[in-house]
Amino acid sequence: MKSLHSIAYFLIILVLGAIVLKEGSFIFVPLIWGVFFAFALNPLSNWFEKRRFPRGLAIFTAILIVTLIAGAIFYTLLNQMIGLIRDIPEIGQNVEEKMSRYYDELRFLLGDGILDPDYKTDLSSIFISEGINQTLFSTGKSVTLIGIIPLYTFLLLYYKDFFNEFLVRFSSRNQETVLHWVTDSGNVIQSYLVGMIRVTGIVAVLAGIFFYLMGIKYFILFAAFIAIMNLIPYVGVFVSSVFVILYVFLTTDSLFYPFITFITLWGIQLFENNIITPIVVGSKVRVNALAVILAILAGGWLWGISGMVLFIPLVGVLKITLERNPSLSSFGYLLGDDVPVTEASENFWKVIQRKLNSKKN
Repeated sequence: MKSLHSIAYFLIILVLGAIVLKEGSFIFVPLIWGVFFAFALNPLSNWFEKRRFPRGLAIFTAILIVTLIAGAIFYTLLNQMIGLIRDIPEIGQNVEEKMSRYYDELRFLLGDGILDPDYKTDLSSIFISEGINQTLFSTGKSVTLIGIIPLYTFLLLYYKDFFNEFLVRFSSRNQETVLHWVTDSGNVIQSYLVGMIRVTGIVAVLAGIFFYLMGIKYFILFAAFIAIMNLIPYVGVFVSSVFVILYVFLTTDSLFYPFITFITLWGIQLFENNIITPIVVGSKVRVNALAVILAILAGGWLWGISGMVLFIPLVGVLKITLERNPSLSSFGYLLGDDVPVTEASENFWKVIQRKLNSKKN
């Protein structure tokens, strides 16, 4: 009976927690981003403080440097995005011409009475207008949330000693355990963010060089799009590649260019997953692929694109938390990627085989 009550309490807490996270996403999403950026900018802020900068000025300078770099990148991408939007009528006309040509070829192969002649002109306008409208709406909402993140980051860094003292007082009996947990969690978040920024830059450079050599007009925008979407494992790469390949298909006259784009993006993804990320990011977030996929789905359902990115290091922090608790350490192991040694299972089957042989004898 107690076990049923425990399961019921757990499910109630899980459902209520999900409702609170989903309904409070406007508060929690920028706050969590602020926490992550505070961990990432803490070394730079400390560097300025060691050079006798006041803490407030050190934090402001660190945030200003990052903001200027991000602003320059955003300005460049915004100019390219405006140029792409201006080219939409031309792209739409190209789509209609391609669809008309392919439609005529299908009619020639299948016969005049099979395909409807009024079908060929409506898909291009629907596809382009709907895709652009959804993208712009999502981007505007994200920019609104981003505006408050620097404020959270500044306050969290400014009051970091205050939060440390709170943890010390809160964990008067288990100070060492709690402080170790905070240190390990901070290392996970910091390593993940810094590593993924480096990976994003490397992927952007590789994709940008390829798009430039291909003669793609907005190669910087598409390279950044590929690199940023790469932050969402499995899903982001697929979505971004589809859009880029489709753009190449609509703006070129040969199927060779979309095909070589697909091969190159696939090769960059393999290179990033198997070489770049293991070297740059390392094994700080040691979470198995199944847990990552579930984290992406749960994060996307609760917080959208931000959740798909944030939930991966959060699962790493959850894993560390579970491993610190002896009664929940098995769940921490379930989230990890430590493959059990097969020797134990082989010995088990050897024992079973010996018993069967002894019975036969």
